Amino acid sequence: MNKKVALFLVSILSMISLQLCYAQDPNFHIYLCFGQSNMEGHGQFEPQDTIADPRFRVLAAVDCPDINRVKGEWYKAVPPLSRCHTGLTPADYFGKTLLANLADSIQVGIINVSVGGCHIQLFDKDSTSSYVQKAPKWMKDMLAAYDDDPYGRLIEMAKVAQKDGVIRGILLHQGESNVGDKFWPYKVKRVYEHILSDLSLKAEQTPLLVGEMLAAEEWGKCAGMNEIIRTIPQVIPTAHIVSSKDCEGIADLIHFSPAGYRQLGKNYAFTLMQLDRTK
Repeated sequence: MNKKVALFLVSILSMISLQLCYAQDPNFHIYLCFGQSNMEGHGQFEPQDTIADPRFRVLAAVDCPDINRVKGEWYKAVPPLSRCHTGLTPADYFGKTLLANLADSIQVGIINVSVGGCHIQLFDKDSTSSYVQKAPKWMKDMLAAYDDDPYGRLIEMAKVAQKDGVIRGILLHQGESNVGDKFWPYKVKRVYEHILSDLSLKAEQTPLLVGEMLAAEEWGKCAGMNEIIRTIPQVIPTAHIVSSKDCEGIADLIHFSPAGYRQLGKNYAFTLMQLDRTK
């Protein structure tokens, strides 16, 4: 192969690469969601929650034959947004609230990989394997749905989504299993930095939105964790706190009610909009 032919082939490959980049729709805003049960979907969704907006999409992270979803495919974002038989999450009304405040040309996509009852260490790829080995029996089926690697599944699905749109932020709701852990912000930082690295994202373009636990005003059992959560911007400059103020809880004093999830989702959206990252 002579030099001219080689240069021609390089030029063609570069053009193809540029075309593939442009195939991403900059008006398709994608958000990654992860955490434990309050992000997974503990709330019983109601008829009002199942009204679909064609501009709001969810990328199935698991196969769900009962509701005709296939892993890695986009669907209208109606609950459940994580696994097949989960409930209402903050992500539902996060997306709906964003779209109510965005131009008609914008679409919003959600990827939700969450595991009820898990510690943040489950999502640290350096400790996932050891965590899964020691996980309680009641968690095994949830983990198996992600092939025992929730972090890996989140990254796998995010890479699929990057072919279609642009990842604009990350939503986290986790901490009930790490109550009192003053190192929790640093553990979250490890996970956040792994996500950024594995997806070639820049922190300043990919804010981390971190939700508070059920508030003390709602007698939340884990409300004390909110003091630690509020320190996370000191550890991660691109992290922002999402208030759980006015988010109703249920009798277990850990989870939110359907009304609480709706308000928490709105709070996530309002927090993002204040950052001017939605345009």
